[in-house]
Amino acid sequence: MCVMILLGNGVLLSGIIYDFHLHTPMYFFLCNLSILDICYTSSSVPLILDSFLTVRKKVSFSGYMVQMFLSFAMGATECVLLGMMAFDRFMAICFPLRYPGIMTKGVYVPMAAASWVIGLADSVVQTSLAMQLPFCTNDVIHHFVCEILAILKLACADISTNVISMVGSNLIALVVPLLIISISYIFIVATILKIPRNEGKRKAFSTCSAHLTVVIIFYGTLFFMYAKPKSKTLADADSQDIFGALISLFYGVMTPMLNPLIYSLRNKDVQAAVKSMLGRKDFSDDM
Repeated sequence: MCVMILLGNGVLLSGIIYDFHLHTPMYFFLCNLSILDICYTSSSVPLILDSFLTVRKKVSFSGYMVQMFLSFAMGATECVLLGMMAFDRFMAICFPLRYPGIMTKGVYVPMAAASWVIGLADSVVQTSLAMQLPFCTNDVIHHFVCEILAILKLACADISTNVISMVGSNLIALVVPLLIISISYIFIVATILKIPRNEGKRKAFSTCSAHLTVVIIFYGTLFFMYAKPKSKTLADADSQDIFGALISLFYGVMTPMLNPLIYSLRNKDVQAAVKSMLGRKDFSDDM
């Protein structure tokens, strides 16, 4: 699965860079999404494989914090980036004539850069606060990866500051982008319904279906991880730990693997770019 993630996102990224017809805001954001998936997988999956394949299932404190920083940064960046992508689709469908003049390179490049800056800054804050905590003698982490909620459970001090910062992080990286996505798609659906021809409706919706599918999968797993209520009983808490670890594994492995498939299977432009890059220029229009 790790090889499929790196190969799928790498091919998708290379195909978009190769074909200058795809040098548009939508595909620029998609390139950033592929880079995020590659970075997240490269920072977390090797640690999972090492834990499975070796007897010594240990990680140093510094190594844990580095991996936690990278994972948190990539996750927060992807949340904001998905919001930016929804805004781009909103502009393209609701204002098609003004879209080329509004979404210029001087606009969409800073939008993508802002996503990275917000994600990295958020991760710096959360990781710095976690590093300052004193930890108990119990150093067993019930998780597949270095996850911030898992390390906070081992702290011997008051973590109210960390909790407050996590709430603020969720508002910035989860709630605000989700509001942007929701509002954008309300206007998008309203605009699509006004299109008189069914062919026009189908074409307009097809440009958003891949992004909407990724949003549902991505935010669904994140809300299971960070927004679920905490159990007060020990047995239920252990079950939640196992369930949370499995959800995290799905979020960290399945989502990056599905993203290039979702964006390529229903996108003829991406298929054409990849096949042209691989030297397969004789392909039918039905593909």
